[in-house]
Amino acid sequence: MAEWIGRNRKARRCYGFDEIALVPGNITINPDEVDISFKIGDQVFPIPFFASAMDGVVDPKFAIAMGKLGGIAVLNLEGLYTRYDDYQPILNDIAKSAPEKATEFVQKLYTKPIKEKLIAKRINEINKAGVPAIVSTIPQHAEKFGEIAEDAGCELFVVQSTVTTVRHISKAYKSIDLEKLCKKMKIPVIIGNSVTYTVALELMEVGVSALLIGVGPGAACTTRGVLGIGVPQVTAISDSMDARDFYYKKTGRYVPIIADGGMSTGGDVCKAFACGADAVMVGSAFARSKEAPGRGFHWGMATPHANLPRGTRIRVGTTGSLEEILFGPAKLDDGSQNLVGALRTCMGNVGAKNIRELQLTEIIIAPAIKTEGKIFQAAQKVGMMK
Repeated sequence: MAEWIGRNRKARRCYGFDEIALVPGNITINPDEVDISFKIGDQVFPIPFFASAMDGVVDPKFAIAMGKLGGIAVLNLEGLYTRYDDYQPILNDIAKSAPEKATEFVQKLYTKPIKEKLIAKRINEINKAGVPAIVSTIPQHAEKFGEIAEDAGCELFVVQSTVTTVRHISKAYKSIDLEKLCKKMKIPVIIGNSVTYTVALELMEVGVSALLIGVGPGAACTTRGVLGIGVPQVTAISDSMDARDFYYKKTGRYVPIIADGGMSTGGDVCKAFACGADAVMVGSAFARSKEAPGRGFHWGMATPHANLPRGTRIRVGTTGSLEEILFGPAKLDDGSQNLVGALRTCMGNVGAKNIRELQLTEIIIAPAIKTEGKIFQAAQKVGMMK
């Protein structure tokens, strides 16, 4: 599989969403009759969509709106909503910040300490609306915040960092025991992010309930430019799927994988599922909703890092309601709205009755799939060529 890139040095060719296509099936199915539900632990969600734990995407109000539509919104416990009692003025200031000053300004805002009382308060706000509360934290705070979140009525707990491994080496601080955490928590624990077969398998073996797959593909993430690391999502998801299926055959326990980042259109989402994802975590597409707190802006989770930011603030605009982005009717022609409809229609066209069958769809390498025959779209900058 590897190719020579120099003397005695080989590199494996990996693929992103724009380089592949899905082959239509031998049978087709009514899109209204396919099953797209997502199960984790004992919980079943009607649609397999997560909203990213990013402050420009998810605040308590957005989490409630997403939950009422059947999706899963993850609130970042390291974010503005646990640092400020009244965060609306803060969000306004971020939106007004000049592009060249945005990162520095955001860094200062996040220096204010996290208020632990706000963790329970935000979870209670979401729970009172009758929807599940799902929160995220970094590994360093996982044990402490996990206990607070669980006591407050959290339904799912996410532990997320740029790169997560079971074997972390440090002399400066004590590494988190992920196996101990998974056993201690009474609610499902989702851990990420990873991109390789070996790490995915090792994380499954410590007892995680689901895995987040993706390093650096997000629209607001700059990890790949700052650190030079990452694996294109098609390959990362496919390798992780192989680990999941091997682990399932070995143990009988199915650990869902969640593709995190790099998906801005319905086509990207459909390809992620075909490559092996059980659910998708999307940021920028939801940041464009009227319900998103970012006022048309979106910034990476690592943007506030004090020494080495690995994210940036980007303008995504506000294009429609959350319901339109999830279920339509689509008012735009670029595939960024009615993501659920796109998934259902794709499944119907490839003949997949459920997500597991979609993961068996034939995939081809197709570098011209987005440009073939699209000369007028390209010239007019409409549709797929915007």
